[in-house]
Amino acid sequence: MENLETAFLLMVVGMATVFVILLIVIYLGKLLISLVNKYAPEEVVPAKQASRVPAAIPGNILAAITAAVNVVTQGKGKVSKVEKL
Repeated sequence: MENLETAFLLMVVGMATVFVILLIVIYLGKLLISLVNKYAPEEVVPAKQASRVPAAIPGNILAAITAAVNVVTQGKGKVSKVEKL
């Protein structure tokens, strides 16, 4: 019975130690994040103005896309619009 009590005590002490160390890691990580954000903030890059005119798709690429759609859909599909993202 004494061995069981010793094993239980050892388990509780070990689990408590792991829990405390994990809490220390979490709070030190939060502290590090806040310090980095305070003293070395991320540079704000101005957003590019999106051009309203889409870039033209080269003819050979458009032909390849159309041919692939025809093969996959067995001639039943139709390419109506291709946009570059």
